[in-house]
Amino acid sequence: MVGDRTMRRAVHIDGYPQRLGGHCGSGALRDLLTWAGLDWGRPLSEGLVFGLGGSLAFTYLRVPGLTPPVYLVGRDAELEANVCARLGVETSRNQTDDPAVAWRWLTDELDQGRPVMLNADIAFLPYLRVQLSNTRHDIVAIGYDETAGTVTVVDNDRIEPQVVPAEDLDRARSSTGFPDPVRYATWPMRFPHELPDLATAATSAAAAAARQLREGAGQLFDPIALPPRTVTGTGLKGLETFAADLGSWASVMDEEALSQSRRALAVFIEKAGTGGGLFRRLQAEFCTDVADRLESAPFAEAGQAWETAARAWSSLATACVGESSSLRELEDTVREITHLERAACAALELAARTTPAGHRAEG
Repeated sequence: MVGDRTMRRAVHIDGYPQRLGGHCGSGALRDLLTWAGLDWGRPLSEGLVFGLGGSLAFTYLRVPGLTPPVYLVGRDAELEANVCARLGVETSRNQTDDPAVAWRWLTDELDQGRPVMLNADIAFLPYLRVQLSNTRHDIVAIGYDETAGTVTVVDNDRIEPQVVPAEDLDRARSSTGFPDPVRYATWPMRFPHELPDLATAATSAAAAAARQLREGAGQLFDPIALPPRTVTGTGLKGLETFAADLGSWASVMDEEALSQSRRALAVFIEKAGTGGGLFRRLQAEFCTDVADRLESAPFAEAGQAWETAARAWSSLATACVGESSSLRELEDTVREITHLERAACAALELAARTTPAGHRAEG
């Protein structure tokens, strides 16, 4: 058991409102906000929570020596912190290299009846049964039993709470895997009595996401730390880099790496906790939900634009695993996606500029 206590204890938070989610971060935060009794008159959708982060992004990497040699992601590293800051939730991403300290952080929150969000490497979570390392996966601890040596966690990918051996959870929370060491990242949260004005939060988030895409901000990696000959691109310009680099794959990869890279793109777009369409479907849901709650035509149009982009990304994923699509055809698809994303970005900017504040809650 991690940590030393004279008396062994068991704590469980009953009635935690777990729902399946498309993405670990937005799914966990949606459930935590619901547990805290916070909404704007009706339950929060996962897309609404995702979009309130203003964290939509694009990063492409082709890294020599990486298996597979390509990496694609559609959000930034600050989604969780951004959602909390925009909604008035007090939190911080606490990290330590001391397992006893980390165990105390977890149990102190649960002892006070508060669920706590954790980062964990999916490769060490036994119920997921995956080999891929991702050290930024969000889960929520809702109980522990020191005598049994277990922790109960909620994961967006499982409909039921998972009872995990504490030793397995410790490995997942101390992993030094990809993309960076977890260092027992723990997110204690203190929730406000009510949510802020919805229109103010939504327009701020929409503007931030559009700005991030245009400026190529929100990248997950320090370019200086990447190996030589790495190809990297971010934001809307990064989409152009991605399209151009696709055309070179056959000359820089052998057949095995090429096959791996095509399959990897499909996974990064559709299956790697993105909500489908490289997070664009969640962004579309955000816009549509805001449009419905605020009766905003500009947000409705932005929702349609991001849904179109999401469908194009999903089509690219399908083409990547099909043997009949050439690299040139994939490149052409990415160039079309670039046009769609520019249009969707412009629609998001318009919604941010033209939606008035003053919608704190609904009846």
